[in-house]
Amino acid sequence: MKKMNKLSLILFISLVTLALPSLVLAISPSGASLTSISNETGSLDVAGSHSAIAGNVTEMGVASTVTTQTWQGYFGNVTGTVQLADGSDNVMYNWSLASPEGEIYASVNNSINWVGTQCYNNTTFTSNLELEYNIANNDVDGIDETFSLQDHDAFYVNNVLINTNTCMSTRIYGDTGAGVNAEFEEVLLKGGSNETIFASILEENMLGFDSASHDFQMIVLEDGHNADTSTRPYYFFVELE
Repeated sequence: MKKMNKLSLILFISLVTLALPSLVLAISPSGASLTSISNETGSLDVAGSHSAIAGNVTEMGVASTVTTQTWQGYFGNVTGTVQLADGSDNVMYNWSLASPEGEIYASVNNSINWVGTQCYNNTTFTSNLELEYNIANNDVDGIDETFSLQDHDAFYVNNVLINTNTCMSTRIYGDTGAGVNAEFEEVLLKGGSNETIFASILEENMLGFDSASHDFQMIVLEDGHNADTSTRPYYFFVELE
């Protein structure tokens, strides 16, 4: 009987050990808690003047800078924790990350099907998405005019490799006043259920557009055309390494 119990115990342990690989799950991006620190917009240009004289005909060059009605910008820093926990969120161990590596994602969808996430297809989706946000075909701040590059680092989403230079991308300006290679890269993605996802690759204390240190900078679509002042919630997810 003792031999039988010992054999049963060995068999049970073997079965549990063999079953463990089937319990390994892909690590999906996690929802992020947010703290709004500031909310600003660009100032209006001061009106220029010219002294009119009766009888004169004057040629003038006129230049102005206006605020986009298509994009909202986000920037800031990320802190996080890598943890080992069970399905009830009982933590066995954790590690704090002061300057984490990974990605931050933004979407109007509060739940994303991360399985099958891939590059955003410009040919298939852009026309419908621009129509949704009231973007005209000739707008200089349209989607394909903004995400006009295909130049970004490789990264993983839900254990799916997004290869180098395969997706529509852009570079958000740093302290030089222009986009710089391998700094503040943003990539357009599509979720498994056709959710539009804005993905920003995290930096470690990089000088941003305002010459301050930031972990991320990104832009997302928002319709401000035709005096539209309604707001649209965006949901943020992070995938830390």
